[in-house]
Amino acid sequence: MPPEPINLLQAVPDAAAEQFVPLLRQDGLLLEQIVSHGKASPEGFWYDQSKPEWVALLRGTARLEFDDGDRPLVAGDALLIPAHCRHRVAECSQDAIWLALHFQA
Repeated sequence: MPPEPINLLQAVPDAAAEQFVPLLRQDGLLLEQIVSHGKASPEGFWYDQSKPEWVALLRGTARLEFDDGDRPLVAGDALLIPAHCRHRVAECSQDAIWLALHFQA
């Protein structure tokens, strides 16, 4: 029986919190869909991850904050965040859906 397709633009039902859906996990690689439901990082919280992360905003809008300034994003934008590059989600739209790839450098 062939595998079932996954629609990356179809959000899971609204929830109180951001939802992280693992799509692929193998050999130090994690690919996940993130459905934000308009949730930003808590005030004063910063990500400082030990692995690089490539993110693509599939739907909606968002603004990522870095030590050296903000990066506004619209659907279709993608960027590579190096390991230990402090960042946070300053804001995102209610319909924001991301694809995130965490990997070993």
